[in-house]
Amino acid sequence: MEKIYITENARETELFGSKLAEKLKKDSFVALFGDMGAGKTVFVRGVVEKLIPDAVKLVHSPTFALVNEYIGDDVKIYHFDMYRISDEDELYAIGFDDYFGNGIIITEWSENIPDSIPSDAVRVSIRPLDENRREITLRGLEI
Repeated sequence: MEKIYITENARETELFGSKLAEKLKKDSFVALFGDMGAGKTVFVRGVVEKLIPDAVKLVHSPTFALVNEYIGDDVKIYHFDMYRISDEDELYAIGFDDYFGNGIIITEWSENIPDSIPSDAVRVSIRPLDENRREITLRGLEI
């Protein structure tokens, strides 16, 4: 199943993330695809806003840290940035597989880890249409 949505601004992209968050299980894997500036981190902010509101101000791209952890009372979100990952060996050297089953995993730059994305992952592709509008293609989940 694949569905395309259009958001008109960053806030609508956040709200789309919040809406998707309502459907996630506590061990979901969300693979984000899109170029630099597409809105991947904005989308993650919406997911965190819904599930761990106190952590929303902490959401930023984990480019240098590789992973940001957002811990709530009953859910954990692990937000990875795979931009600097060059191969599967490097991915597993950072302990990526240790996060599976321990919370929601969201990966930005999922293009760089195609063989490590679970078959049941929710896939979200974000493409800028102009300065504000985004085309979001959602696979693996209906909202």
